[in-house]
Amino acid sequence: MEIDGCALPEDRLYDLEHDVWYLAEPSGGLARVGLLGALVWFAGRFQSVSFRDVAGTVGRGRSVATVESTRYTGAVRLPLDATVVDRNLALVQHPRLLNDAPYDDGWVVRVRAEAPTLPAGLETAPAVAGRLAERIRTQRIRCWPQSPDLELYEIGIECSAVLTMLNEELAARPPGTAVLLVTDDPTSPIEMERWADQTGHRVLARRREGDLHQFLVRKEAHPAPRRRPGG
Repeated sequence: MEIDGCALPEDRLYDLEHDVWYLAEPSGGLARVGLLGALVWFAGRFQSVSFRDVAGTVGRGRSVATVESTRYTGAVRLPLDATVVDRNLALVQHPRLLNDAPYDDGWVVRVRAEAPTLPAGLETAPAVAGRLAERIRTQRIRCWPQSPDLELYEIGIECSAVLTMLNEELAARPPGTAVLLVTDDPTSPIEMERWADQTGHRVLARRREGDLHQFLVRKEAHPAPRRRPGG
């Protein structure tokens, strides 16, 4: 499921009060807990993750980790009474996993629930979809398929000049770099399509808000142009 570009996988349960998801593993009575994707995009690029030293049963709503981003600092709280059996220590070295893979490699802790039944606070994706959509709208949350490494706001500039600046930025950066380009040039949707064909780099997503066109592009390691410049 997707809400205004924000992914909401239907294979897990959600606790909107604490902005976390809960995914039971196939066997062993364990589950993973991670941050809600909409919160991740609201927070911006994460810079640090630290885990609390907790033992035994941790009550619902208690903190097991603290995360800090460019504009957000908060706790990761359990959606149920559980014992923490594992921590995703990769997040300490690579906090950006929270941004790039919030529902996959960006999980925070693995837990074993203390009670055989799950609390009412855990709900399915369809059950929380309406409330989450309202939160995304009121907080003006913008989700993208990859966290931008760089944002280029080029207003009042012709698209040809914007693309020259984009090419210069990508040339100086490693493969996999994602750039969010914002322009008010009305020809940009056509020009960006042509640019992708000529360079072989990908336009991962696009969005329009009023007169502004937004494009998330990624530098490919092995670009394969589909047309020659000027073609």
